[in-house]
Amino acid sequence: MPTTLTLKNIPDEIYVRLKASATSHRRSLNSEAIVCLESVLLPGRATAEAVIARARAIRESLPKGKFTAKDIDTLKRDGRP
Repeated sequence: MPTTLTLKNIPDEIYVRLKASATSHRRSLNSEAIVCLESVLLPGRATAEAVIARARAIRESLPKGKFTAKDIDTLKRDGRP
């Protein structure tokens, strides 16, 4: 269950940067603070930018042309640990 957290005495510079980041990402101040905390405290989770970069790298490495369902299944299996 989500918990409410109140922050006090936030330095002005941190507040200004958090607010600017929230605005640029079209998030509320609360949502932006949660995203910032998650990125520091749960670093194992990939960011959207990292996932997109990885998908693009994989796409670039694939041969050009059409794939059959069998080709796709093989590629999926090969990518698993």
